Amino acid sequence: MKTLNKMAKKLKTILITGGCGFIGSNFIRYFLAKHQNYKIINLDKLTYAGRLENLKDVANHPRYKFVKGDVCNKNLVNSLVKKVDEIIHFAAESHVDRSISGPVAFLRTNVLGTLVLLEAARQHPVKKFLYISTDEVYGSIKKGKFSETSNLAPNSPYSVSKTSADLLCRAYYKTYGLPILITRSSNNFGPYQFPEKVIPLFITNLRRGKKVPLYGTGKNVRDWIYVLDNCLGLDFVLQHGQMGEVYNIGGGNELSNLKLTKTILKQLGKNNSWIQPVADRLGHDWRYALDCTKIKKLGWRPKYKFNQAIKETINWYLKNKWWWEPLAK
Repeated sequence: MKTLNKMAKKLKTILITGGCGFIGSNFIRYFLAKHQNYKIINLDKLTYAGRLENLKDVANHPRYKFVKGDVCNKNLVNSLVKKVDEIIHFAAESHVDRSISGPVAFLRTNVLGTLVLLEAARQHPVKKFLYISTDEVYGSIKKGKFSETSNLAPNSPYSVSKTSADLLCRAYYKTYGLPILITRSSNNFGPYQFPEKVIPLFITNLRRGKKVPLYGTGKNVRDWIYVLDNCLGLDFVLQHGQMGEVYNIGGGNELSNLKLTKTILKQLGKNNSWIQPVADRLGHDWRYALDCTKIKKLGWRPKYKFNQAIKETINWYLKNKWWWEPLAK
């Protein structure tokens, strides 16, 4: 009994917000397996994109606890933060199209929610606070790549809300000395991604015999990173990052939306007739590209090749119709 008590005392406790979402759920699954010295508290509001099904396989894990709640709830957040050693803040509204049609929810969750969490961390000091940002804070770039010191120029209500939260975290490091770490990652893909996002949307559409909607000319460019590579990068920054610093995490897989679409079509045995051109998104950023020299100097590298990772992602959706069918429109 004494040995078990000693082991329990040695465990660190980490609060993960938004852990039932796409990246958060993949990270929790990875982190529980990788780090035996951590307990996880997962705070999630369970909005449309946050689902208990995403963590069905670890729901009863002895080092995992789920708490349903809003990151904007000051009393709840304070009660949790005072029990933890570290925080990883994933919770966010993240779909650009939804932010264009309804920006208020994005500003509330992404900005106010982050402020509530930072205030709690100031009142109940934690050892580390990792904020998960996005490459969209930089805006669009025609040539070259964004470094961590590039100007921030967000172009959608979503990216503005993430930029605001990003800068709030910087301010709390500079003003109050909070142990802040920030990551800005490129477009993630992989299992458990809500099927409103382009890759799972196209896979599930084709699986149901529906065409895929391609914005404009399809020439807009994104850098893609497999979600498990991002999880490895986030963990790497948590363990080795310098407080107050920002780290870009990119996959180095720049593809036009048209090329990405054709890749998915080919994997599913479809031709270009399955493409349905649609009016371009308002304020559609032309290209995202990240310079990841900084995190690579620390020792991180992406492990997964894009071609293999996209095949595995497609196969996951094909094999897990139970997960996405209730969500597909």
